[in-house]
Amino acid sequence: MTERVNGPPLQQHRTWSPDAARQAHAERAAARALDALYRQADTAWSGFRCPASAECCQLAETGRQPWLWRVEWEALRSAVPEIPPPRPDGGCRFLDAEGRRCTVYSARPLGCRTYFCHRATGPAREPAEEMDRLQRRLESIARSVRPDESGPRPLTAWLEEAGR
Repeated sequence: MTERVNGPPLQQHRTWSPDAARQAHAERAAARALDALYRQADTAWSGFRCPASAECCQLAETGRQPWLWRVEWEALRSAVPEIPPPRPDGGCRFLDAEGRRCTVYSARPLGCRTYFCHRATGPAREPAEEMDRLQRRLESIARSVRPDESGPRPLTAWLEEAGR
């Protein structure tokens, strides 16, 4: 039902819910915390250089893939209007047509921000302690929104679920 009061029509609003308001606040806070965590991860790995071979993005070939908490999946989905179809080469769906560049680079999950490629170069020591701290912080962020979430899931599982 709409009514007019000396101006544009007023839409009838849903009833305010304290639970819904708390959840919306938790989701906004988690999104901000996730952005900060991603910046910290990028800083931790800033001394390393990737040869941009996209070798680490060849999920079928390497048998490895990032595992995402729902909060990461939702952040990725908000950056991607449409999920790309599977690639014939088994690479990550978010690679460009040539299979060399990430099309969601700024929104990529934590697992994609760490270099597990043998071609990466950088300091003699990887930031293992910092990554451990960031992984624990990521779990805390995820559980601040969904306390009962069982844990992160493989990227391909999220993609398969979204494709239904």
